[in-house]
Amino acid sequence: MISILVAAGIGLLVSILLTPYLIRVFSRQGFGQEIREEGPQGHKSKRGTPTMGGVAIIIAMVAGYFVAHLLNWQMPSVSGLLVLFLAVGLGVVGFLDDFIKIRKQRNLGLNKTAKLVGQLVVAVAFGVLVLNFSDRYGLTPASVHLSYVRDLTLITFPAVLFVLFVYIVVSGWSNAVNFTDGLDGLAGGVSAMVLATYVVIAFWQERLSCSNTPQAACYDVRDPLDLAVVAAAAAGACVGFLWWNAAPAKIFMGDTGSLALGGLVAGLSITTRTELLAIVIGGLFMVEMISVVLQIAVFRTTRRRLFRMAPFHHHFELAGWAETTVIIRFWLLAAICCMFGLGLFYSEQLGAGG
Repeated sequence: MISILVAAGIGLLVSILLTPYLIRVFSRQGFGQEIREEGPQGHKSKRGTPTMGGVAIIIAMVAGYFVAHLLNWQMPSVSGLLVLFLAVGLGVVGFLDDFIKIRKQRNLGLNKTAKLVGQLVVAVAFGVLVLNFSDRYGLTPASVHLSYVRDLTLITFPAVLFVLFVYIVVSGWSNAVNFTDGLDGLAGGVSAMVLATYVVIAFWQERLSCSNTPQAACYDVRDPLDLAVVAAAAAGACVGFLWWNAAPAKIFMGDTGSLALGGLVAGLSITTRTELLAIVIGGLFMVEMISVVLQIAVFRTTRRRLFRMAPFHHHFELAGWAETTVIIRFWLLAAICCMFGLGLFYSEQLGAGG
């Protein structure tokens, strides 16, 4: 428990102190955000706001994780390191995307192929590695089974299909968070809630680990406590960044932050065996991504738009809602999704125990 608190505290402290430094540096370098011309008119004033603030989130998360281990004289676990690898790897892809946007002074960075290849390389590497490094109980960081709150043994992937499944999960979550990152503090606030939910889930899995206390309702998860430390460090980093990113934002996280946070959600869902439950916990992210898919599908079919603009949050802005109203209400919806997800997690544990 001490490790979780230290990781969250260090993540928050590093993020809240490092972000204003990055604001000054990026402003001097002219690393300003370009704004979509077809977007809400109120966003035009945001042009030039420093971006790539996700660098602060990544550094704070990594610092929180390793400082927590140093202070407690504990070795990092394979599961924790692999989730960090996934997040940082996708953060690098996002950083390249942001950097190209800035250099070319347009709102498009890496082309679709380059971005997909970057996500593919990182996701495949993660998918291969998480099926290795078994502990003394034979547990690997991930399993080849689809999972809800624990493995669903009726659905098993061959190794090659599992890696493909990991790519789909990683690509889906990273793009979902990326789509959500369109209003000041929206993605950061929602990510903090989702990651805090995973702190509770992973900590509970540690308390009822089959390796420690074998019983009917125990969890076969490798290194759950260390996964809680990763989630806590990242949640603290998001809260610290939110201090500067909340409306009116002084810096944006950019693809650097959104892809990294999406990778975190994907990695935590896979390593905690909660891939299907994550869809509920991160329900707001899912709605944002689905709104984009529906917008494209309906427009290509009927040549008409389903929403005024996608992702979904811009639809409400164009309908006349104030930006802060959209943000706060979407935060509330995200909190409801997280609470409902925790309720499902706990109710399954009660049912399994019975």
